[in-house]
Amino acid sequence: MAQSEDRHDEDWHDKDRRIRVRVRGQVQGVGFRPHVFTLACRFGLTGWVLNDAEGVLLEVQGTLAGDFLAALSAEVPPLARIDAVVSEHVPLLPGENGFEIRHSRTGGGMATGIGPDATVCPDCLAELFDPADRRYRYAFLNCTHCGPRYTITRRLPYDRQQTSMAGFPLCPTCAAEYGDPADRRFHAQPTACPDCGPRLSHPPEEILVHLSAGRIVAIKGLGGFHLAVDAGNGDAVERLRRVKQRNGKPFALMVANARSAARFVHLDADERRLLESAARPVVLLRRRADAPPLAPAIAPDLAWLGVMLPYTPLHYLLFHEAAGRPSGTGWLDEALDLTLVMTSANPGGEPLAIGNDEAHRRLAGIADVVVDHDRDIVVRADDSVVRMVAGAPAFLRRGRGFVPVPVRLPRAVPPVLAVGGHLKSTVCVTRGSEAFLSQHIGDLDNAATVDFLEETVGHLLHVLGVEPVAVAHDLHPDFHSTRFAERLGLPTVPVQHHHAHVAAVLAEHGVEGPALGLALDGFGLGSDGGSWGGEMLLVDGPVAQRIGHLAPLAQPGGDAAARQPWRMAAAALVRLNRADEIAVRFNRFGPADGVRRMIERGINCPLTTSCGRWFDAACGLLGIRPTAGFEGEAPMVLESLVRHPRAVVGAWRIDGGVLDLLPLLDALPTASDAAEGADLFHGTLTAALIDWTLPVLRERGLQRVALSGGCLMNGVLAEGLASSFAAAGIEALLPRQAPANDGGLSLGQAWVAASSVRETLQKSGRNGIVFRAE
Repeated sequence: MAQSEDRHDEDWHDKDRRIRVRVRGQVQGVGFRPHVFTLACRFGLTGWVLNDAEGVLLEVQGTLAGDFLAALSAEVPPLARIDAVVSEHVPLLPGENGFEIRHSRTGGGMATGIGPDATVCPDCLAELFDPADRRYRYAFLNCTHCGPRYTITRRLPYDRQQTSMAGFPLCPTCAAEYGDPADRRFHAQPTACPDCGPRLSHPPEEILVHLSAGRIVAIKGLGGFHLAVDAGNGDAVERLRRVKQRNGKPFALMVANARSAARFVHLDADERRLLESAARPVVLLRRRADAPPLAPAIAPDLAWLGVMLPYTPLHYLLFHEAAGRPSGTGWLDEALDLTLVMTSANPGGEPLAIGNDEAHRRLAGIADVVVDHDRDIVVRADDSVVRMVAGAPAFLRRGRGFVPVPVRLPRAVPPVLAVGGHLKSTVCVTRGSEAFLSQHIGDLDNAATVDFLEETVGHLLHVLGVEPVAVAHDLHPDFHSTRFAERLGLPTVPVQHHHAHVAAVLAEHGVEGPALGLALDGFGLGSDGGSWGGEMLLVDGPVAQRIGHLAPLAQPGGDAAARQPWRMAAAALVRLNRADEIAVRFNRFGPADGVRRMIERGINCPLTTSCGRWFDAACGLLGIRPTAGFEGEAPMVLESLVRHPRAVVGAWRIDGGVLDLLPLLDALPTASDAAEGADLFHGTLTAALIDWTLPVLRERGLQRVALSGGCLMNGVLAEGLASSFAAAGIEALLPRQAPANDGGLSLGQAWVAASSVRETLQKSGRNGIVFRAE
């Protein structure tokens, strides 16, 4: 539970008073009104409680109001989060009898939110596997402590008629539970049973037969459809990769429980808690050398597997079927053999399918079987992906289970919309002292994802009740997100890409005032029109100053170099006066001699300061994925080879704020010793970045540094920097609530734009943001 900001106008303890209480936070759709009802009855109080646009409003009357207030904050429902409790004295109401839950109020400005989707709670699991229970093996059971929330909500306040459950009238038995304050389903909006609720198109036993036969099965979940196959069936996994056009990207696995996961991956206590959390993310975990065999195509050459546990009743029913339908829940603690690949059901690069007709149409030729049901998904939401970094979770992708939990800002800001960049797109909306970061949207290189971006903006603004006064976007004029922002008719605030990366970290950590940031990234348009990506920035609110960068490398063929690391290796060899090696080493991967001439003559070889391209150059020199199926694949494999990072002394140069890593590339061993090269590259890069940054921090009297950008997805680099800065007495701020990559850009854009608008309102005549490159 977040720390609450309680405020009361006097001590109510043991006084016969009536008080009105306003509760703000994640208090709708989590059983908070039944919680209030139960507490009021316990303390013998009369009054009422309701949902409204600001959260929960209630009045209680009686002599134990003080005890009630203390319990209200101390005893919180499992999925609730209280941000503020404010009470005031109101006149006594003579003759009031009992306590009631009133209908929600829908008027007024929206200041509340809706909780994220949550996995099935233990009480519901007990019902699911109890043959005597009326919800035995029912694929849509839930209660106030679990189940769908955000993905079925059309608008607030959160009531059944505002969700996709509106078309399922409660049967008499469910209605009785819904109206019984003593029942776990008291005012549980998605509540249902086999008599009145949604229905599956295929029973679990039939689904398992298809999976066992090697078929690709599309399964409708909470935020969209999954494509599922048996993870031990190599042919099925290879076919899934081929028809989904997945290239080399790894697939996630679903297993029954942590004990099943431990057969394949190492799992410490923190990772287990993350895996078993109500959000049920995909957790990146290191492979075991002695693991049972899996299809090789699941995560080729990677040292980590993405693993998640069941989070819908249907998921649990598949494992229950595989276990032989045992009674009770004891079997959930036993390791099970069934292991499934679960990946987003979408043609390559497009958004998730969510509608039944849409799924049958878009997944034709991909899925052999489509399992749907008649409860609509309102909001698309991919599974969240996280890993433990430096002792705490870090997002690789933020989605189901975490959206729309807001990021708490250090102060209230004007309402703004930020639309992110081009890759790994998200959007962000500010409201008061909260920033609402959307679910992962994807790369804006096809019409379907562009539509999803606009759909997400519309839904987020609508459900939050926000009318933005400005819209922030990337500095790049040709991004679709930029053009979309310019069409909205609002004042626009362009924010330089790496300024946004650093600002996102400062926003979530509540840092205001001058701060130093390192943006270690792939590509972002610089304020000078160049290709940036390894930047040292001094950030102060809406102002950022570039005070250092990595030495530039030629990028032969422009964007093509990001997927062909051998090209970046060729650029490094030219700088090392070893151009004669290019043709010999890289002829089999492309026109090596032509690329050499391009670099030497400066033709179609834009310079870039990108840290990601230095990674690519190292991969190319070490023979690691000279050509890659997707941007970032080669560095992922390079990270997987690391065992004991160590630095090559003196393998970098610093001159006038420019960090040159060319001596490091010259020191890398041959391609036959890639593991040693991975150790040396990671260890030396970390040492060089520390050596580059510490003098600047000390010169300016700063005690912390913000780290962000796509290269910080690399756990070895992130942990190495954090521990090295800590040893020097510097606090390294890492991205925690938003991804380090471009999935966090919109949060940073929103914080910069909100600060800019705030300054504009305070200082007449000053507009926009100032970004100096010096």
